Amino acid sequence: MTELAVDPLDVLRLRTSAKWRAYPGDVLPMFVAEMDFPLAPPVARAMIERIQASDVGYVSGPGPVGPAFADFAQRRWNWEVDPEDVRTTTDVSVAIVETLRQVLEPGDEVIITPPVYPPFFDLPLEAGGKVREVPLLQDDAGWSLDLDGLETAFSGGARALLLCNPHNPLGLVHPKETLDAVARLAAKYGATVVSDEIHAPLVYSPETFTPFLSVSDEARTHGVCVTAASKGWNIAGSKCALMIASTPETRLLLDEMPEEVGFRTSILGLHGTAAAYADGEEWLDGVLAVLASNRELLRELLAAELPGVGYRMPDASYLAWLDMRALGWGTDPGEYALEKARVALEPGLKFGTAGAGHVRLNFGCAPEVLEEAIHRLSAARS
Repeated sequence: MTELAVDPLDVLRLRTSAKWRAYPGDVLPMFVAEMDFPLAPPVARAMIERIQASDVGYVSGPGPVGPAFADFAQRRWNWEVDPEDVRTTTDVSVAIVETLRQVLEPGDEVIITPPVYPPFFDLPLEAGGKVREVPLLQDDAGWSLDLDGLETAFSGGARALLLCNPHNPLGLVHPKETLDAVARLAAKYGATVVSDEIHAPLVYSPETFTPFLSVSDEARTHGVCVTAASKGWNIAGSKCALMIASTPETRLLLDEMPEEVGFRTSILGLHGTAAAYADGEEWLDGVLAVLASNRELLRELLAAELPGVGYRMPDASYLAWLDMRALGWGTDPGEYALEKARVALEPGLKFGTAGAGHVRLNFGCAPEVLEEAIHRLSAARS
């Protein structure tokens, strides 16, 4: 495992990504899903080698990505993937839209399960469908998919489920038994499950993660996995995502996409992605060690300085879903936090109506930055 240190803020502010350009320099950016770690050396080397070779043209297919991902999936999750079943495109959002276009007729319903990643509200529309919300259930044990609600939606004509696995913004890792039930529902009603597994490399206990296509024959027949190295290795701007199918029926969905869908893949992203899966696991484990410490630090800081804020430590990723309603900062506490504390958080309402009074906080940063953010939020109460 690689021991990682985060660059200091003055170095980070030299970056030109959205995280470091959206707000003035006095704001701590804890909103968008970008981490602050230096790039994994194998990923950097792979991209630099392509540049040095002047190899920045169009991709000629998935190339090394299929074998690299298949080996990683076997090591990490004991999931058998045929490298020939892996296709690429520019990012997971495009992968979702293009997959939905293959299974929807105009106006067909696509189920989403809020609170959920904000683009999920728009991607079905881009594919020509409509959104059908089946909110997650919440009780003292945590969050879970509403299986009865899903069946009601499927029986009412919904043609697809856009599954977030692990679930953003909650860091929820869906149990295998739940995914098996989802697959049986999809088979019963002839629907398609598009499983967005972009946060899967960031599960703190990898053995607890179940890839949807590994669950059952029903899941493989009715499911397509979309994923990327972009979250695990912090390379969203490199523009390479994966689409994986494992039966003749679902392979056909991918094969019938326009050729341009694959052609949009960045050649730099493709080689960086292959390097991440093949040689970046030690770096990834180092990241997870820092994040595991940060999620616990966040719990301690909130208990000490903002005890009214609700927080359940995530089982995956570096995103914390915070219930700020006890602070009395209104339906959009992120707006108050930005104005009074100079901390930029992702507004909860972006994730659906259940996000009123909530925010999403990115703790993929140095512990000192996390401490400063909570200190500022605490001071803003007065």
